[in-house]
Amino acid sequence: MTINNAVISAQASPLAGIMERARHQQLSLGELVQIAESLSGGGHPALAVDLYKTWIAFNNTNPLLHLACFNYSVASRQVGDIAGAVEALRTCLKLSPQFGPAHINLGRALEECGLVSEAVQQWQSYVDASAGITPDRISHRLMSLQQIGRVLEGAGLLEEAEAALWQAIELQPDKTEAGQHWSSLRQRQCKWPVLVGSAHVSDRQLLDAMSSMALACHADDPLFQLARAYRYCKSAVGRPEAGRIPRVPPRQKSGTGQRLRVGYLSSDLREHAVGFVLSEALELHDKSSVEIFAYYCGEPRTGDATQGRIKSAADCWRDIGALGDAEAAAQIAADEIDILVDLNGYTKQARTKIFAYRPAPVIANFCGFPGSMGSPFHQYIIADERIIPPGNEIYFSEKVLRLACYLPTDRKQQIPAAPSRADAGLPEDAFVYACLNGMQKITANCFARWMAILSATPDSVLWLRSGNEGAQQRLRQAAAQGGVAPERLIFASPVSGHENHIARLGLADLFLDTFPYGAHATATDALIAGLPVLTVPGKSFAARVCASIVAAAGAPELICSGPDEYVGRAIAFAHKREDLAAARAYLQRQRAICTLYDTPAFVRRLEALFWQMQGEAERGETPVPDLRNLDLYYEIGAEIVLEGIEFEDDHAYRQRYLKKLAEWHDYAPLERDSRLWKGEAA
Repeated sequence: MTINNAVISAQASPLAGIMERARHQQLSLGELVQIAESLSGGGHPALAVDLYKTWIAFNNTNPLLHLACFNYSVASRQVGDIAGAVEALRTCLKLSPQFGPAHINLGRALEECGLVSEAVQQWQSYVDASAGITPDRISHRLMSLQQIGRVLEGAGLLEEAEAALWQAIELQPDKTEAGQHWSSLRQRQCKWPVLVGSAHVSDRQLLDAMSSMALACHADDPLFQLARAYRYCKSAVGRPEAGRIPRVPPRQKSGTGQRLRVGYLSSDLREHAVGFVLSEALELHDKSSVEIFAYYCGEPRTGDATQGRIKSAADCWRDIGALGDAEAAAQIAADEIDILVDLNGYTKQARTKIFAYRPAPVIANFCGFPGSMGSPFHQYIIADERIIPPGNEIYFSEKVLRLACYLPTDRKQQIPAAPSRADAGLPEDAFVYACLNGMQKITANCFARWMAILSATPDSVLWLRSGNEGAQQRLRQAAAQGGVAPERLIFASPVSGHENHIARLGLADLFLDTFPYGAHATATDALIAGLPVLTVPGKSFAARVCASIVAAAGAPELICSGPDEYVGRAIAFAHKREDLAAARAYLQRQRAICTLYDTPAFVRRLEALFWQMQGEAERGETPVPDLRNLDLYYEIGAEIVLEGIEFEDDHAYRQRYLKKLAEWHDYAPLERDSRLWKGEAA
């Protein structure tokens, strides 16, 4: 935020509003620091001091008050008020006696005043107080902070959880658990930029701690995502005890008339996006060809209709939630599963180590995780030609097999009549843009494009999924800063029942997809409701699923070539509503013939892929995951992601990697791989 002289001198200046927010405890510490630094950098350090003084006076219960006092002391020193700085530091230490920077700065201030012995005494007091810091105590403090963050997050206190996790991160930046949750929390709160380091924690360390799912929301870099998955698998899953579960050789099934045993393993065989899209597909399996085992590793459920359907569809349902990883793997091996399908990947409640025991001859990655597993034990990934077009196999360690469309559709859903716009809190006569993706998928660049669209269509509103109140307020503030009235952002209240969620989607005029992590099951929901979906595919798996779904619905013209076309098309639809009406009518006509709704064909093709995997296993042709050079691709990818490049074509992207690979090769020769590095000639 930049505040110039003219603005500051104006009576109705933003600064007056900022002061008012500070007095009413509506100004976060992060905003306070940002604005104060802007004032100081703009030549107004005295105003920064006044802002800190006001905030401290009226935010005396804030848990981060000591940090404000510390920054207040720094600002006071800048205007020559050393007495004020000393007083602020002593207040800081009363609030947080172990805050080392305050001890150090207070000693320096006392020394500057000629009180050398007092300065030494001040520093010595901190040395004495920290003498008891041992590795054990650091470890216990770290675990305590992580537990605090977990509980606060579960209670919906995201700001407080973030603050606790940040303390854990600064305590031990190389321990990734706290950082993993911290970056995810910031994404859910729409705090941009997501990765903000400090004197103790680098942006690279924060990037290293990101989960695979958070990374997919953060950057469209499939090589780095593959390398990140590989590193995560090495560190978090590791190598199980050798020989604990005897390796199962493939059984001869082809041409014998025996059924193929397929196991689906997931914590999401329930009312969840995975459960919703797979319910009818599981029901349609040809029981004369395949025998279905469902392994549920989530929390116990009661009254879950989706889980009830999956249980009925399976030949055998096993709840393995209470079993250890080795016990679960032993059960799967005892069930003589031929193809084991991982429907979780690296998502919440995943049990990846079960797969590491290799309890089945063939393991496939499908439906639950938008990317490569980067593991030595996932041999196949199932996608389609839109998500992984020919030539993009290099972004995956698994062998790529393709369906006509990656996600099936549950045609049995009974969608009720749509509510009225008034019931949904929408204006009757406005053009309603909608994006009911999770807030973690909204990036600063994505939101800026939406504001450009709203600015060019004054009679429009943007309908978003509700989230944390702080996140909603943050988006309203960002809209105002972009010249869009905050009230033009409308947040959809939660509704009971997935069918009711789909029904209300039809109230909107146009669905605007997010980038780089686009809509997946939500895109299918929108199209079922008759709502056109506008999307921009990127390079990574998560950035291409929506385009796959839109094309399968028979509307490839809604797939844009880049961000500029996306903005232009969205604006054009609002100005020429007859074009939008034609698109909606076309989508409706396509329902009877398009790929998206042909679930029987989806299941037949999926079963054919299972039999293809089985045949390759029987012939000794099961692929071996290619993991060469992935540590190197990780290092290069981390450099590229931190450069902040949002969107570039595939050629430019690959050339960026090749240039860096050549630089590394010049330093020390690299092993050839099957991705980009073919040797010096590359």
